[in-house]
Amino acid sequence: MSRYPFQEIEPKWQTKWDEIGLFECPTDAENRFYCLVMYPYPSGDLHVGHGRNYIIGDALSRFEMMRGRSVLTPMGWDAFGLPAENAAIQRGIHPPVWTDANIDKMKVQFRKWGIGYDWAREISSHRPSFYRWTQWIFVKMLERGLAYRKGAPVNWCPSCATVLANEQVVDGKCERCDATVGIRDLEQWFFHITDYADELLESLDGMDGWPDRVKTMQRNWIGRSAGVEIDFTIEETGEKLPCFTTRVDTIFGVTYMVMAAEHPKVRELVAGTEHEEKVLAFAERVKAQGAFERGAADVRKEGIWTGVHVVNPVNGEKVPLWIANYVLMEYGTGAVMAVPAHDQRDFEFAREYDLPIKVVIDRPGEPLDAGAMGEAYVEDGVQTNSAQFDGLANREAIERIADWMEETGIGRRTVSYRLRDWLISRQRYWGTPIPVIYCEKCGPVGVPEEDLPVLLPTDVEFTGTGESPLTTSETFLDAPCPKCGGPGRRETDTLDTFVDSSWYLLRYIDAQNEETPFVREHVDRWFPVDQYIGGVEHACGHLIFVRFMTKVLRDLGMLSFDEPITKLFSQGMIYKDGQKMSKSKGNVVPPDELIERYGADTERLYTLFAGPPDRDAEWNDTAVEGAFRFLNRVWSLVEEHPYRAGGLDEAAGALAADDLPESIVALHRKTHQTIRKVTHDMEGFHFNTAIAAVMELVNATRAFADGIGDEPAGNERLAIAEALEAATVLLAPMVPHFAEELWQRAGGDESLFRSTWPSFDEEAAREDVVTIAVQINGKLRGDVEAERGAVEDVVLELAKSSEKVARHLEGKTVRRVIFVPDRLLNIVVG
Repeated sequence: MSRYPFQEIEPKWQTKWDEIGLFECPTDAENRFYCLVMYPYPSGDLHVGHGRNYIIGDALSRFEMMRGRSVLTPMGWDAFGLPAENAAIQRGIHPPVWTDANIDKMKVQFRKWGIGYDWAREISSHRPSFYRWTQWIFVKMLERGLAYRKGAPVNWCPSCATVLANEQVVDGKCERCDATVGIRDLEQWFFHITDYADELLESLDGMDGWPDRVKTMQRNWIGRSAGVEIDFTIEETGEKLPCFTTRVDTIFGVTYMVMAAEHPKVRELVAGTEHEEKVLAFAERVKAQGAFERGAADVRKEGIWTGVHVVNPVNGEKVPLWIANYVLMEYGTGAVMAVPAHDQRDFEFAREYDLPIKVVIDRPGEPLDAGAMGEAYVEDGVQTNSAQFDGLANREAIERIADWMEETGIGRRTVSYRLRDWLISRQRYWGTPIPVIYCEKCGPVGVPEEDLPVLLPTDVEFTGTGESPLTTSETFLDAPCPKCGGPGRRETDTLDTFVDSSWYLLRYIDAQNEETPFVREHVDRWFPVDQYIGGVEHACGHLIFVRFMTKVLRDLGMLSFDEPITKLFSQGMIYKDGQKMSKSKGNVVPPDELIERYGADTERLYTLFAGPPDRDAEWNDTAVEGAFRFLNRVWSLVEEHPYRAGGLDEAAGALAADDLPESIVALHRKTHQTIRKVTHDMEGFHFNTAIAAVMELVNATRAFADGIGDEPAGNERLAIAEALEAATVLLAPMVPHFAEELWQRAGGDESLFRSTWPSFDEEAAREDVVTIAVQINGKLRGDVEAERGAVEDVVLELAKSSEKVARHLEGKTVRRVIFVPDRLLNIVVG
């Protein structure tokens, strides 16, 4: 028997799919299914780990095609960003040259993998035809007050020389270059994402198609906290200093107050005082540490007194105002009332700087001694040293004290969010130019629609040092003010690449439209996306921003839906030698070598079979060989027992007869059980168990064929043909070239992906014998086999006859029996 000739077959079918337009999908199609994989950064170097989500997406798209759906599966490129600019610096070339070359390489790689896309809808964020509309959206948001500019402390990467959003700082380091991130005060552009915080949070409850893990991460990132904002008074100036707390029950225990180093009042409070030099030096040192390091629970608590006091409005007590490294501007107002008796961070700080500790929530039955405390008391208790609230349970006191504060004007109930407005400006060249012109008379003015796009200039140099190259381009900088016509200067910052990816899903629907980003009726027809596929690492970045932008565009009247994605699937990563694949680690597995040796379908099969696709998996070179051997076994079996394409219905009818030998009935049953399982597994993204089920069917078919001895005839041949045709069709989404070739050789006159997914006969798939679990007092003690539909008395007798079960029944009286037909027998004994 010959081996599967993948080197001939795979290019043949890739060309055939192009010729018949298999992945082309008209915008006005019916029975629609929008399957989208997150568009990649065009690095040009794909390895087998990258391939996992694209192969998953392709398998799902082909499965839905075979179920009669009009599948839209486009692809594009997240092309802007630091890597291309850094590559340009290193290679002495312009970023688009490097980017376009990489896109060409990756399109070749997708083709080799047998991954199909509707390339007529291709987009790339670096092309003016795309970023023109990104700029248009920015201008619309500027007109609505959703885009604004302000001075703010921002995350600064010294290596990349640019600002980073909170979402781009991972463990205190730049997500791109791994450099330690510091803080700088700069004028920056922001989007008012906090205007949508409540809706972003509340909508999560109805997003049943999203993984719970991702929804939990978003809830935590948005971080809604209900509490009270309290006005302390700065004694030396009489100014109000508001702070937010969720623990108003501890207000009487405040012994000092602490501000973030970034708080805007720091410089003002110490100006001209003896404390100025030391306080400002300390603040700069703390800001350089980065938010992650400062927020860590085990960080050593450091601080400095400002020389200023604040007055607690509930009791008139004067307490010192400090700056400390463990307080972040991101939370509340950036000023925190410190209650060391009942907050561990405050407790550690107070012990470090010999500050008072005052107990205001006592431990019931075992009063606390502030001087003897070894840690903060953070459990519930009873109010003490809390004036008229003494004796109340502290949870009750929270509401009572909040009521009193609102009545007296001391404070007000409010909601605080961890989420901050989205910082969108970057000090780099390779990004969407922010369409704003600065005029001395008119201020910042959005570029009119008819003047878009604002193109990136080409007369720039890339040195890797100093300011953005945009600041050196005279042809770019000078522009007349759109309002008054006077001299103006263009904004030299570019947009965060997350702005591009916040709306790219919509552009696929009208990728060639030159009049508008997209037509409302078209996106309303295709959205929300039926299935979105991408890594969980995007949970608190892209996947929040795309939801926010959808709501903004809805409110601009551009679309009619609230959420952009119905179902989200987040694939696990593929590791090699226990580590994430990386060139620097030397553990990358290039796909080209595998495809040349085994074929793309072998790589696809192994990738999907390696484990549950939502979990991480270890790449195993030996197991790849096993996937190749399996395909060759199927190939050989079909060569030995050729079938006629389209014969499943005929076989199902003929093999439903009552007088067939048990061996034929068993193979017929196995075939329909496999169709049922693979169908259900494909719907649930259980590709690994779907493949395992087909492997079992192939093994059963081989055993049946070998057991016949002579040449199979009649119903024997029909049972084999049914099994092998089913195996071919069921494998098709996973190994498309292989399945197409078998299908064509069996007489199929069009692409297998334009045929119908097989149906299963429940009656044929039924087992005549079922395994029933047996429990004693709710604990599993064994199982028994019985005829399907066996009644309770019969199953009980079978259970009593089992040695495993009988052992637990000795000397006991059966009090009750709980019976679930064909599934469970629970014997309650006493």
